[in-house]
Amino acid sequence: MSMFVNMRKRYFSDPAFKLFKKVLPPLSDTEREAMEAGGVWWDGELFSGSPNWQTLHNYPKPSLNAEEQAFMDNQLETLLAMLDDYQIVQEDKDLPPQVWEFLRQEKFFSLIIGKEYGGLDFSAHANSTIVSRIATRSLSAAVSVMVPNSLGPGELLSHYGTQDQKDYWLPRLANGTDIPCFALTGPEAGSDAGGIPDQGTVCYGEFEGKEVLGIRVSWNKRYITLAPVATVLGLAFKLQDPDGLIGDKKDIGITCALIPADYPGVEIGERHDPLNLAFMNGPTRGQDVFIPMAWVIGGQDYVGRGWRMLVECLSAGRGISLPALGTAVGHLTARATGAYAYVRKQFGMSIGNFEGVAQAMGRIGGYTYMLEAARTLTTTSLDMKEKPGIVTAIAKYHMTEMARTILNDAMDIHAGRAIQLGPMNYLGHHYFGMPVAITVEGANILTRNLMIFGQGATRCHPFVLKEMEAAANPDTEQASKEFDALLSKHIGFAIKNVSGSLLNAFTGSRLNRAPVSGETAEYYRHLSRMSRGLAVAADFAMLSLGGELKRREMVSARLGDVLSHLYLASAVLKRYEDEGRQQQDLPMVHYALQHCLHQCGVAFDEVLSNFPRKGIGRLVRTLVFPLGIHYPAPKDELSVAITKGLMTPGAHRDRLTHLCYVGEKESDPVAIMERAFVAMHEVKGIEKKIAEAVKAGEIPRKISLSEKLEIALSAGIVTKDDVEKMHNAEQLRQHAIQVDHFSAEQFKQGGLQPGKAA
Repeated sequence: MSMFVNMRKRYFSDPAFKLFKKVLPPLSDTEREAMEAGGVWWDGELFSGSPNWQTLHNYPKPSLNAEEQAFMDNQLETLLAMLDDYQIVQEDKDLPPQVWEFLRQEKFFSLIIGKEYGGLDFSAHANSTIVSRIATRSLSAAVSVMVPNSLGPGELLSHYGTQDQKDYWLPRLANGTDIPCFALTGPEAGSDAGGIPDQGTVCYGEFEGKEVLGIRVSWNKRYITLAPVATVLGLAFKLQDPDGLIGDKKDIGITCALIPADYPGVEIGERHDPLNLAFMNGPTRGQDVFIPMAWVIGGQDYVGRGWRMLVECLSAGRGISLPALGTAVGHLTARATGAYAYVRKQFGMSIGNFEGVAQAMGRIGGYTYMLEAARTLTTTSLDMKEKPGIVTAIAKYHMTEMARTILNDAMDIHAGRAIQLGPMNYLGHHYFGMPVAITVEGANILTRNLMIFGQGATRCHPFVLKEMEAAANPDTEQASKEFDALLSKHIGFAIKNVSGSLLNAFTGSRLNRAPVSGETAEYYRHLSRMSRGLAVAADFAMLSLGGELKRREMVSARLGDVLSHLYLASAVLKRYEDEGRQQQDLPMVHYALQHCLHQCGVAFDEVLSNFPRKGIGRLVRTLVFPLGIHYPAPKDELSVAITKGLMTPGAHRDRLTHLCYVGEKESDPVAIMERAFVAMHEVKGIEKKIAEAVKAGEIPRKISLSEKLEIALSAGIVTKDDVEKMHNAEQLRQHAIQVDHFSAEQFKQGGLQPGKAA
């Protein structure tokens, strides 16, 4: 070892090592398992300070194979035509029996089960696309389909089950003989899955007339989707072995087992009422229920490994199911609100022409483009067999929050049309359902404040996790050597990012490289600057706060917001390239990217202004933003352009909202609005002729449309065919803007059937 290295170790890295061990205590067992269960993907590039954008472009373009596309075109379309969401939610409080049977027969519950067991073995992208499209039609149906294909017995068995368990259960789950649920959450353990209070004890007991080794378990679970109709119960509990029957460890840890729902002692079948939606959700209980050891998922070798299993599977499911629901809201609101904003008139013109409405419409269109981009990029990671826990947490939190925002915008624009429930209302049940998406699979507050940066800072940083592992090494001499090498690299990493941040500030990011030319090139440069800024801020936060950073949730949440919006912006850029740089999409692309940069700036400003160590906050601001943070919100002109696109039929609008189910039946609610929208566009030229005649004084202004048309026909301004088209379009328009109503007697009796719209 050279003299320089010896001196560096003695006077610098060894004291730093002692300080590091003091301020950054070793990972707990559960934290370590969570870190090891997740992988680093594009999030690692964003955390590096110098993301390789070509890596992003080289990721596969999301697509459906022939089998998946055929399923979408046939089984899925058949299912959508069978669904009547008003009947499901308001009348039956359940999916119709024929729908349940169709879901079983056509293997909607086995999208992720391997073909060797009779499942469909679809990609994550196909799984997400199917759930999204169903969700535009019925959230209750979408939740019923997504849960067996997310965290649950099917996925856990596929990854960890014994061969006997797979051979028995997976074919039954694939063909619909069994309906699964997974009981994880309870009154005392929601997002904190590690805090499960339900207990099992290793013991001997009687099973099928023989004394066998097993577990006596008690549980009290709540909020379990599909529990009321499940035939097999996946159960997570903490296992103890006080008598040492299977080893020396007394507290074994979280364990997962599979129990038939009709097994003695299992209580199941009651229902919750999840905000008046109709998907099956309810409690399950059991007291001192004895189960054989063979029912542990993975067998005895997997006792105590449930936390790792849950973290791995939950992170994958979190990247599919809830983002799919959020994306569905985007597709539905963009298509339906664009149509309504054109059809609904106020003061003689379409309400979408008012700037106040256009502002909200711009947000709907811009967010919808971003939602679909994030959905497809996230499923790409899963189909690459990555385990990106941070990426899926970002997708879950931000996509459900964006959906909540644009659903509120759509409700505001529709006004009275949206708040009266009935068969014609295509927004009401989604409005009820968004808090469900916000809450499940990791409540959003916890996901934002603890997971995204709290885990991401350690997992994605190129050196911190390795440094923490070195600190935990009991071989002090070896640990000191490892730490010295890592610290040298870490210091070089920090110096590079600090100098790069200052250079970016004084050059306006112009020296950063962009992999493309054209209108999006500048965004790559600015996002690279934000990546450097995040790397600098993260290093200072971890160094100055140490273990306290875990408790400084407002700090970690805001730094997580920077990482999240870097990821969302990346998704937008990737989608724009994948889809052939569609020029008509540029208003939405600009809107989304300006929004992401603005949100990064807001997050940086808030975290640095409120940093617990005031001097550190001022120092980081000086190093990263010495000239100020200048990233404004999206320009108004973009909102106007997006609104115009949403109110114009054509390939551009169809591409943006391609997952939205319209339907062909007379009663399909979105179809009612769509028919009026198309008809009104077809008579746009005729309306213009009438308006010009009114302006010229040839037709009185304040008379009915029928009277105007009669005068125009007599004056030769329009033809008889024009008049017929106008009357037809107006009839469709009037029908589309109405709301359902019910008799007082129907309210008293329940089972509301709508009266004829006025």
